[in-house]
Order: sequence, then C-alpha cells, then structure tokens
Amino acid sequence: MHAETQSPEPRSPGSPAPQDVAAAPAKKEPSIEVSPAAVEAIRAQIQKRGVPDTSLRVGIRGGGCSGFSYVIEFHDGPPRARDRVFQYDDVRVVVDPKSLIYLNGSTLDWEKTLMKQGFKFVNPNEKTSCGCGHSFTV
Repeated sequence: MHAETQSPEPRSPGSPAPQDVAAAPAKKEPSIEVSPAAVEAIRAQIQKRGVPDTSLRVGIRGGGCSGFSYVIEFHDGPPRARDRVFQYDDVRVVVDPKSLIYLNGSTLDWEKTLMKQGFKFVNPNEKTSCGCGHSFTV
C-alpha cells in the first residue's frame, strides 16, 4: 500500500517556518459574586422596602480610615447606562465601572452572628483593612 505525503507549502527565503499558534485566552470580564445568604438578605430588604424596580447598588468611595470605603445602598429605577448588572432571579445588584475595578473578584456575603448582622465584602484586592470593616486600601 502506498501512502501519499504532502509536501510543505513553498516558503520564500528568510520567511519563518509555520508554527502552531495557540488561541489567546479570552479576556475575563470583571465581576463580583453575591452569596446565596446575601441574595436572600437583599430580597427580604427590598420586599420590606416596597418600592418597585429597586436594586442594591454596591461600590466604593474615597475616604474612610484606610483610603476607600464600601458603599451599599438602594437604587430605585433602572440601572444607569454604564452600570454592570448582576441578576440573581428577582434580585438585581448593580456596580458602577470604576468601583468594579476595585471590587473585581469580590464576594458580597451576609454575616449573621450573635453580636451583629450585615453585609460583608470578601475582597481579594484589599491590602489592608480598618478594624471597622468598612474601609480598606488596595
């Protein structure tokens, strides 16, 4: 039996040999996660508030003991044009693009202990944080 072989395409002198080029990995969009406990807490607070089309807005502001402070507040009406929207069934969390840079990879969690309850950010971008738990540096 005779196998046919194909000769390589002719190359001009000085041109590099063909190489297998791996596809570049897709760039991952910045994002945050919201824990199931936090989703339930958001849902309960929005229902208690009773305002239709409400979201929870999370972000950061300059200030606080360590340089930046976390912001968590209600946002009534549709998200702003540049906001990133994270939808969890009927719960919507919105983040502005500038805050998302510092919150990328973070998880918003709901913490309930005997002494306190509230939202807590688990932010891998934090270098140091204040004892109050509301401000941080990157």
